[in-house]
Amino acid sequence: MSDAPEVKTPSFAMVRTLGLVSVICGIIIVGVYQVTLPAAEANRKLALERQVFKVLPTAKSVVTYYATEKGIVAAAGLDQPPAGAVIFYAVYDAAKKLAGIAAEASSAGYADQVRVLYAYDTEKQAITGIGVISMRETPGIGDKILTDQDFLKNFESLDVHLSADLQSLANAVKTVKHGTKSGAWQIDAISGATVTSKAVGRGINESTQILLPRLLPHLEKLRSPS
Repeated sequence: MSDAPEVKTPSFAMVRTLGLVSVICGIIIVGVYQVTLPAAEANRKLALERQVFKVLPTAKSVVTYYATEKGIVAAAGLDQPPAGAVIFYAVYDAAKKLAGIAAEASSAGYADQVRVLYAYDTEKQAITGIGVISMRETPGIGDKILTDQDFLKNFESLDVHLSADLQSLANAVKTVKHGTKSGAWQIDAISGATVTSKAVGRGINESTQILLPRLLPHLEKLRSPS
């Protein structure tokens, strides 16, 4: 006769208790998310606004727009963005003159997404500054995109002219090996932080390739907003 201990299956009461605990935990998690969501959204909006005023120092007011395949539309009064729309910010100076355009670019870096905000000069058709919205790159290496002056010089006048048919950039923005930049549309990478440098260049290229062909035909609407 076997002396092996009897294996008992979990009782219905135990299963019910575990199920109840799971439901309660789920409710708590969802509740905390809903409570903290407005604060998180407000913080993200504040961080974005700070970068707008950083990359366009003459800014006094900002108007949010969406660029669609059919044109541009102000975000004010819309419950949700139009399908496939790209968000951008029209920035005005103290005289209510269009000072530039700000838009977000994002791409995968070494550790996570590198999100930057870039300033676009409508007259020069060039990017004239960038600011970092968020990133988790290696301290002392990837975060040099915030402090490396040679890298930041890439964005004093980064060429993003459109092609003759206004359907794409005349030259794709590309990050090149440190010290090999030969074109105004190229970004000279930071030595030792090539992955993060490429993330910035790739994000800007992807963003401008979509946004600018939709934006340029409607600049007069931004220069003389109703």
